[in-house]
Amino acid sequence: MVTLAEVAQHAGVSASTVSYVLSGKRSISAGTRQRVERSIQELGYHPNAGARALASSRSNIIALMIPLRTDMYVPVMMEIAIAVATHARTHGYDVLLLTGEEGPDAVRRVTGSGLADAMILMDVELDDERLPLLRQTDQPSVLIGLPADTSGLTCVDLDFGATGALCAEHLALLGHRDIAVIGEAPAVYERHTGFAERTLDGLRACSRELGLRVLHRPCEGGFDAMSLTLARVFDERPGTTGFVVQNESAVEPLLALLRRQGRAVPEDVSVIAICPDQVATQASVRLTSVAIPAQEMGRHAVEHLIAKLEGHGKDEVVLIAPELTVRASTGPAPTAN
Repeated sequence: MVTLAEVAQHAGVSASTVSYVLSGKRSISAGTRQRVERSIQELGYHPNAGARALASSRSNIIALMIPLRTDMYVPVMMEIAIAVATHARTHGYDVLLLTGEEGPDAVRRVTGSGLADAMILMDVELDDERLPLLRQTDQPSVLIGLPADTSGLTCVDLDFGATGALCAEHLALLGHRDIAVIGEAPAVYERHTGFAERTLDGLRACSRELGLRVLHRPCEGGFDAMSLTLARVFDERPGTTGFVVQNESAVEPLLALLRRQGRAVPEDVSVIAICPDQVATQASVRLTSVAIPAQEMGRHAVEHLIAKLEGHGKDEVVLIAPELTVRASTGPAPTAN
């Protein structure tokens, strides 16, 4: 393993100069810095993480808190996590993934142990128990998600309120008047998870303005659960002709059940999904959808966190505008016989 002393010898400088280049604690001339950096690259030198942390009071680690719950669509969460890790690495930071449902205890563990320099929190609830601790600590943090009260916080998310409104508007323009929302599992709403609640609020508000009737039914996903949910929808609202699905695991069961009932998509029933593009394009009917911008969410979160670590970040809310892509699953509402 290459040592700091070997780098110094190769670059023709002192070991302390190499240390200052690595830590940034002292101003080094551009020529000397370039010579040291060239030697580091040529020799393949990697600073010892423990020694680097002691020298700089930094771990160069970002803690990513992402509770992996059974009622959430894990591939989307992991796509965002990978985006965070990839962008963090371009800034010289590694990511510590915390997947347990520890809540405030996880925040205390990170802030009290020096495990990480900063935190990114996902799966944000409207009244998230972790937030009072975040507001009390000096450690930089960013939320991927939006709580009810954003004061003193930096939040990045898809604008789920606008997403819900966009879905309602699309169906209304096609002439649909009775629509059903197939939502996430009931536990997601019981926790008042922000993205699910805000989608529903936006859709309902827009529907009131446009004269749509809305029926919302949470669903565990899977064929059996979707079968029961769909039966309830048509029992309560036989005239339903539009569906908005915010539950990736319910997409294919819904399409299969509609086929079994002899309801053609989109001739008899239109379906919009809020889901990754991969889910929408690989479904048995190519779905009109609003995509989840995982890469953009991860990049924005890291950029705002790095700005805070460098001392020039500010608390703000960044909402990414939704984009609806029309595919084969939506069409004009059927005319009454």
